[in-house]
Amino acid sequence: MMGIITSSKTPGEALEELKKQPDYGSIDFVRQVSTEKPYKWEESGPGDHHVVAFDCGLKYNILRLLCRHGCRVTVVPCTTSAEEILSLEPDGILLSPGPGDPDLLGYLAETVRGLVGKKPMMGICLGNQIIHKAFGGKHFKLKFGHRGGNHPVRELATGAIHITAQNHGYAADPATLSDELEITHINLNDGTVEGLRHKELPIFAIQYHSEASPGPLDNVYLFKKFVENIEKDKKG
Repeated sequence: MMGIITSSKTPGEALEELKKQPDYGSIDFVRQVSTEKPYKWEESGPGDHHVVAFDCGLKYNILRLLCRHGCRVTVVPCTTSAEEILSLEPDGILLSPGPGDPDLLGYLAETVRGLVGKKPMMGICLGNQIIHKAFGGKHFKLKFGHRGGNHPVRELATGAIHITAQNHGYAADPATLSDELEITHINLNDGTVEGLRHKELPIFAIQYHSEASPGPLDNVYLFKKFVENIEKDKKG
């Protein structure tokens, strides 16, 4: 929902001014917040595994947790091509959270299609939506976005219920889910999709924030799972 704060306009004048502004749903905010050039995360040590992280609006705690799990990290702009990513010789690829409507990000989905099957991949929040889109999925805008740090999510494989931190206004449409993917997590408040995985390849994603900061730490284990996928892939 758009709004305006003013101390000088009448309500009518404020509404007229608001009508002139671009609709939030038509703006690619990811390009506005992404890094302009690649960089190595300053806290990266030698690390056993090299992870390339797309900056779609990422949180630094994602990078800290990757380092804590034995990775060194290179961050790249959202417009980086699949060829450029692979030239960096990554062991794994991470798609970060970010703002806005995922259906505006066809260029990112196209890049992900070029990386499928090449290296293990993990998506967080917007990253979950980009993976869904890369396999032909569509999204819808939630009537009420998921915000805050107290959302219950069921992991379907185990039945475990995790308390999660969330901050998104769009959700994957399960009716458009590719046959190559399966749903792994469900929001217990409204039944929306909270996680996906590829049925054969080491690709998985969650819609909530596994990195928290601030928020519950129930899902930090997913970084360990990502690193385990990398280790299996390196062993062939």
